[in-house]
Amino acid sequence: MLRKFINRVFKRDDALTAREPAIIPVSSHGVSRDQISSGSRRVCEALRERGYKAYVVGGAVRDLLARVTPKDFDVATDATPDEVRRCLRRSRIVGRRFQIVHAYMGQEVVEITTFRGALGDDAKTDAHGRVLRDNIFGSQAEDAARRDFTVNALYFDPATEQILDYHHGVADLRQKTLRVIGDPRTRYREDPIRMLRAIRLAAKLGLAIDPAARRPIREMAILLENIPAARLSDEIFKLLSSGHAARCLRQLHAEGLHQGTLPLLDVLLRTPESEQFIMLAMADTDARIQQGKSSSPCFLFAALLWRELGIAWQALRETGEHPLPALHRAMNDVLSAQGQKLAITRRIAGDIKEIWALQSRFEHRVGRHPYGVLAHPRFRAAYEFLRLRAKAGEIDAALPAWWLEFQNADSDARNGMLSALAPESAKRRGRRRSRRGGKREKAAANENAAADFVALPENNRESDGAA
Repeated sequence: MLRKFINRVFKRDDALTAREPAIIPVSSHGVSRDQISSGSRRVCEALRERGYKAYVVGGAVRDLLARVTPKDFDVATDATPDEVRRCLRRSRIVGRRFQIVHAYMGQEVVEITTFRGALGDDAKTDAHGRVLRDNIFGSQAEDAARRDFTVNALYFDPATEQILDYHHGVADLRQKTLRVIGDPRTRYREDPIRMLRAIRLAAKLGLAIDPAARRPIREMAILLENIPAARLSDEIFKLLSSGHAARCLRQLHAEGLHQGTLPLLDVLLRTPESEQFIMLAMADTDARIQQGKSSSPCFLFAALLWRELGIAWQALRETGEHPLPALHRAMNDVLSAQGQKLAITRRIAGDIKEIWALQSRFEHRVGRHPYGVLAHPRFRAAYEFLRLRAKAGEIDAALPAWWLEFQNADSDARNGMLSALAPESAKRRGRRRSRRGGKREKAAANENAAADFVALPENNRESDGAA
């Protein structure tokens, strides 16, 4: 009864699904078929040859209009998933909430969706109105009405190079406005991820969120708590790797959406030192992405959780636990706590720990130890993290400078650099040292290095601990 009541109250206006599209020629929009990936063109051709409609749709069309290079090209069609499978030999059906087809065209994977129909009273939703099953097929106009934002309800025809625009998305894009199709509250209830997507798209394309779409976000942010952790993690990583992560994080915090995704932002943005480190990390990642370089989720989450690690480590040290065991326990505690909100996989968690643990090993530059650090699989990410810490004023810039010189030097130069760090008296003591004593001293050195690399600034310890 409750589900039927919600569906009846939030039922979509039929006028949205009865619209005729504006047909925009290439002379007006400027997007040609040559800008579309070869894989998506081949998919459209194969479906059309069998008598089906097929268009490049959504984000790819939007990005091309905004003069942004799309990451992928999706296709929408009136063929059902089973019919698509029969048309495309190298393809498979995936998804539960809404079935889609992945077509493998060489190295490219093209995502193909069937036009979605309007939600009926029998649509399966949870108590909050979130759609749980969505395998309802319909017309192209219904599919356009089901899309989240007007700038995403655009269909490009590779054959004619025309754009079919059902909800004035091209005009909104030119006016730098992000609008929700239909009633924003209804659309956010159907899929709360749309609130995060609004933040990401606005930052990526430099759009202003329409007041009607922005107004309900803060009060409806709690709905994100009902989103599966894996899906939430995927959207958060898209946000952090959008090339505009710093702007997204600030907007996320301003709209109150962090409470359902990254509640630690309240703590992290409370002190100038924490905010500086996070924003430097995000700006560094943004610069890499804008230069066409890749970003790693382990690096991003390692940066976001770095301050939390320092606080957790300090609390364990105050109980009398030794630095190195306390450090590893703090790593596990911080990642486990965040794992309750985001599905950080075991592999990503392992990579994060290695980036953190290598920070202490960078301090230990004697004997063959630096060669082992240099050969570590996570050296590059850990070194970038070390450089970031120096940029934030957390450590002396001489340390990452030394490692930069060391990794670029030849064998003789490296030996010279190591010799310069080891006075002759220390070498003689090392030769006289017993093997057992050497192990003890090495363990003590490792503990001291661990204590140094996560130590919080003295003037911030009290406030951070209280936070």
